Amino acid sequence: MIHRTAQIDPKASLGENVSVGPWSIIGPDVEVGDGSEIGPHVILKGPTCIGRKNKIYQFSSIGEDCQDKKYNGEPTRLVIGDNNVIREACTIHRGTVQDQGVTRIGNDNLLMVNVHIAHDVVVGNHCIIANNAAIAGHVHIGNYAVLGGFAGVHQFCHIGAHSMSGVGSVIVKDVPAFVTVSGNTATSHGINIEGLRRRNFSKETIAALQKAYKIVFRQGLTVKDAVSKVQELDYQCQELDIFIASIANSTRGVVR
Repeated sequence: MIHRTAQIDPKASLGENVSVGPWSIIGPDVEVGDGSEIGPHVILKGPTCIGRKNKIYQFSSIGEDCQDKKYNGEPTRLVIGDNNVIREACTIHRGTVQDQGVTRIGNDNLLMVNVHIAHDVVVGNHCIIANNAAIAGHVHIGNYAVLGGFAGVHQFCHIGAHSMSGVGSVIVKDVPAFVTVSGNTATSHGINIEGLRRRNFSKETIAALQKAYKIVFRQGLTVKDAVSKVQELDYQCQELDIFIASIANSTRGVVR
């Protein structure tokens, strides 16, 4: 299970049935959960906690110091949940004391080839981040969000749950939940209907979100007035509340 060329620090902790490929390096203060697979030429640096049944492919660098010039060697952390797939050459950095001191990746995510996750990023569950996407520091990504290849997300942006960002999108403002965006710089292109259908959202819920979207993005209202008008809609669904909150709580403004 552990290749003879792998270097594992005595202060690292590996769970049951963990495999480590050739020439991989696992440093001190790294925890790897049961059933995880660490491929060849992977570097894991701590303090980092990796959950159960993760698969990390070759040439990935996980838990390295961040690229923030304010970072001064503080013992910040990276926490990764369960059942994530991290493909070749991904880089995930630990947090900074200027934020919560931790970068977090949830469960059941797919990070494709050469994805970069910067310091203090929070990724939810069931997200897909495609090849060569770059996520800057302090970004929050909601559950089931999809980011296309070569997408770039500006620091401190929030990417809403169930949103879809197209290939090459340059995102400098918040992406509301359930919305599709694309372009440089990104603009909105409707509700992520196909994604919601695949996840078995009801026709009524999708219709409610489409109506709310038209109010916010197609009637020329201010964000404040649009949110107030959406709140008057006669729909009782949690998804509409999530959509409203992702807009009303934005501090950077939303992609429109």
